[in-house]
Amino acid sequence: MFSGENPSTIDGKGRTSIPAKFREVLVSVFGDERFVVTKATPVDLGDGTYGRGLSVYPLSEWNELERKINDNEQGLPTSQLNILKRQILGAKEESAADKLGRVLLTPALRLHAGLEREILFVGMGNRFDVWSRETYRRVLEQDEKNFPVDNVLGI
Repeated sequence: MFSGENPSTIDGKGRTSIPAKFREVLVSVFGDERFVVTKATPVDLGDGTYGRGLSVYPLSEWNELERKINDNEQGLPTSQLNILKRQILGAKEESAADKLGRVLLTPALRLHAGLEREILFVGMGNRFDVWSRETYRRVLEQDEKNFPVDNVLGI
């Protein structure tokens, strides 16, 4: 599974290198080097703005998520289901890293997430997220206010 935080950069053409340990997980755990990049769920930063990032799913995990959305397993009204489809399915880009481990993030996805130079790959179990380092710092600050992890885990 994907875990840990891995800093990286994006070049002027929109390319970045997926961390080697994440590439290894794609193949060893999920059996495929292909993946899907889409918009991550926005995070309310508490000041009227939202932190936006990208979520990267192994192809098998994506196929299951897409099936759940299309089958409307959540029982959403049509209007909400269409919003979900626009936000998640509409932004989807299927990809695979090149032999150097690089991937091209589309201009639309980079713009959505505010990715310019300094980025962070964050392991999330069955997927990993990509954030600008500054946005992720703000997300973590808000997380600490909203959800005291130590109370939940008893640590």
